[in-house]
Amino acid sequence: MRADGFGWEARRGGVAVLACGVALVLSLGAARSNPGDAPLADAVMRGDSARVRTLIRQGMDVNAAQADGMTALHWAAQRGDLGSAQVLVAAGARVDALTRNGNYTPLHLAAREGRASVVKVLLAGGADARATTSTGGATALHFAAGRGDAESVTLLVDKGVPVDVREAAFGQTPLMWAAAYDRVAAIDVLLKKGAGLEAASRIEDIPKSERELRAELAQRSRRVAALKAAESPLAPTTVNPTIAPSAAPVAPTGRGGAPAASAPTASAPAAGAAAPQTATLTVPPAGGAPGAASAAAPGAPGAPAAAQGGRGAGAGAAAAAQAGGRGPSYGDLIGNKGGLTPLLFAIREGNTASVERLLAAGAQINHVSEGDHTSPLLMAVINGRFDMAKMLMAKGADVKLQSDAGATPLYAVINTQWAPKSLYPQPTAQLQQQVSHLELMEAMLKAGADPNVRLKKHLWFMSYNFDLLGVNTVGATAFWRAAYGLDVPAMRLLLKYGADPNVPTIKPTGRLPGDDAPEDGAGGADPSGLPPIPDGGPGVYPIHAASGVGYGEGFAANSHRHAPDAWLPTVKFLVEELKQDVNARDHNGYNTLHHAAARGDNELIQYLVSKGADVKAISRRGQTTADMANGPVQRIPPFLETVELLVKLGATNSNKCKSC
Repeated sequence: MRADGFGWEARRGGVAVLACGVALVLSLGAARSNPGDAPLADAVMRGDSARVRTLIRQGMDVNAAQADGMTALHWAAQRGDLGSAQVLVAAGARVDALTRNGNYTPLHLAAREGRASVVKVLLAGGADARATTSTGGATALHFAAGRGDAESVTLLVDKGVPVDVREAAFGQTPLMWAAAYDRVAAIDVLLKKGAGLEAASRIEDIPKSERELRAELAQRSRRVAALKAAESPLAPTTVNPTIAPSAAPVAPTGRGGAPAASAPTASAPAAGAAAPQTATLTVPPAGGAPGAASAAAPGAPGAPAAAQGGRGAGAGAAAAAQAGGRGPSYGDLIGNKGGLTPLLFAIREGNTASVERLLAAGAQINHVSEGDHTSPLLMAVINGRFDMAKMLMAKGADVKLQSDAGATPLYAVINTQWAPKSLYPQPTAQLQQQVSHLELMEAMLKAGADPNVRLKKHLWFMSYNFDLLGVNTVGATAFWRAAYGLDVPAMRLLLKYGADPNVPTIKPTGRLPGDDAPEDGAGGADPSGLPPIPDGGPGVYPIHAASGVGYGEGFAANSHRHAPDAWLPTVKFLVEELKQDVNARDHNGYNTLHHAAARGDNELIQYLVSKGADVKAISRRGQTTADMANGPVQRIPPFLETVELLVKLGATNSNKCKSC
């Protein structure tokens, strides 16, 4: 029984009941006039070969399509039903029939399912080997490569399909699909046929796309405003909806004013991403044929499997800030994405066999992506492929190559090890590696990695699409990131190889919401008494990272991931062994007590006070240390015992609990 409720069994039953001449003719006529009425396609779909032959002998329309456009030949191709395919082609079935969703031909489905025998029949019957789908512009060769069907790949290339033909969505070649799906047999055939090892997928200019989207949304908002004005009782009788009031509002583009991140997108072989292109996993738009599992490209042009940062750190808030002339936008943080080689696709997915085969064939181990200059080694680490990273280093991967954001493989190791918890899928391969993060870091340091390289931009994929950190990592070093992860062993290792433990992050360019401003954004004089910090000046020091930066600034639970039970040991290490100042202020005027109070950490508070921390310090927003424990942000409950402790120690409670 088909979804429309009129399977051929039901129709046959209806005919049997009306066993009289006129009624029978009317019944058959009505059945054949129903859209999607295709008994022959139904029979092939069920694998009923006897019924197929009977219907063909009875003169049934061999090209009748089901509601989704699947014909009998489509089903024979997908199922690998060679006998039915031969009979149907001989009976006049159209080899160029298209599904209604995606314009899949029978050849696309046969190639996608690895049905080489049917591929041969279809090609012999005149099928267009270069036909493309409408949901991505993929050819049968892409599908055959993604499936790993070496015989189909050979048939299609020999039929004249260019070995490096590109699909329309992301500019990927069949070799990229084979690499992304770890299809070594297909890789071998494609390379033998001359596939380009260093071909790169299309580059996407994210800043440009963002500008165009904002312009489009602004235009739409102006038109809506004009139409609303025209509907007002006080409005003029005629209004041109294309003319906008000068003060018309601009439509928001998503949470925090930013377009929703992709992963950018996600797909079959990708975990996104990641996005991706910056760095990690992704999954492209599925172009599935109706009536079958959707087919998908191996990934967007290489967008990371991750996403944007949050307030003062990520794409959402950054874009909102940029709209007011403050700080970087979502597009600025991402920059360009795409430009991945087959080797980068294979590495991103952790396909060791394909990586080794591509390298053996001559793939360049240090060929960076053309989008944001992510190296193969960096790609491996960002996706948690620590074992593969060690292998790449043994084969000559350069540990010093940086992405456009200033991300090095060394920084990426510690960043991936303590990747924040996420509301979205994110890489977890690092949890199954034989090589530990400390072992990999030391190997990189021995190979000449510089531990003092600073990020040029906050890594937009750090928080996987939905930031709850409240941290901007621009200017961070590997040591700073280790401090934020409360990873004392990693900090000791970095110090051994020359890391500077006193390097802070950089105050973001422009004023992000609330930065250097009194609480609630009221404006006016800075109540902290601290000198102003210029853009590009010091932001957040490692001791702030280790005491809880960001916890008092979010609207929900913080997604920070760190070494367990390590708050006090980490701060003790920084204070007692590295002599860091407990009264150091970050660019918002917070000291270590402010951050500890925001987490309700009484044990750390008592330790910091014993070391001379100023319990009466006031932030640039006018918050006392007690205020930070008293629900500083809406929906964050107060830590009443912490408030009481701080008041006893001399702090003032301003009684500004926002969640009380």
